Amino acid sequence: MARVTDFAFNPPPSLAPTTPAPHRAKPAVSRSSFFVRFPKKPIREGRVFPATKVAVVARYGGGGGGYRPGGGYGESRRPQGDARVADPDYDPALDLDRVKSSTVRLLDEQQNMIGVVSKNEAIRMANDADLILAILSVDADPPVLRLFDDMDYKKHKYEQQKKKRVQQKRSAANRVDIKELKMGYNIDSHDYSVRLRAAQKFLKDGDKVKVIVNLKGRENEFRNIAIELLKRFQSDIGELATEESKNFRERNIFLVLMPNKAVLQKGQEQSKKKETAATEASAKAQ
Repeated sequence: MARVTDFAFNPPPSLAPTTPAPHRAKPAVSRSSFFVRFPKKPIREGRVFPATKVAVVARYGGGGGGYRPGGGYGESRRPQGDARVADPDYDPALDLDRVKSSTVRLLDEQQNMIGVVSKNEAIRMANDADLILAILSVDADPPVLRLFDDMDYKKHKYEQQKKKRVQQKRSAANRVDIKELKMGYNIDSHDYSVRLRAAQKFLKDGDKVKVIVNLKGRENEFRNIAIELLKRFQSDIGELATEESKNFRERNIFLVLMPNKAVLQKGQEQSKKKETAATEASAKAQ
């Protein structure tokens, strides 16, 4: 029995790389880069094999797009995108790179108007007077900058942070959430009343309510009953809400109710009057 295995050999001149054209880069090829690979099959006596295929493999370096550690072929090891860590001490008002205009409108430390000057001139004035140059409005045309001393800038920064917190509270108070209530077409009276009270509470808090009736499989035959259930629910809510949208065509039919602001305001005024009357009555009793 004999076995043919891989062996290395030096290529003859016919396989050696010829001199490349002047416009092509010459690949770096070593003499040991070529080898012939035969299939590792046993040779049996009296059996004729077809011509064995010879695979000539060449490995050489050079050229772009090679493998680089940490990435695929042609990829750089440099991290993609902005990999910088956010600085907790970063102050956008002091980041003059945000000012793309070559001229700015400058105010002095007493908030007096200096006028329109170049950005470099404003920076020079701040450095000469040992003052802080801060951005008041980067979107203005031209951007508005002001000179501060240390104490005044700390006060200014505190006031700006205070205003930002107030705006965030107002936006949170004005935000309207959507509360979902799900029912079956054959819901019992107790569960129905629980969902009705929950919807009334959500609406009084200023939130929208989405009432959903899921119809699964053959339950789609009771679509008319589910629609009548939603209409009954809307009627029981009454003037506390108005209809925003509805969908009675899909398998999961729903009804979206939004709070009636006029009714809510009247209710709040009446509750305040009752509280005032109770307070006055308790004061007279004392």
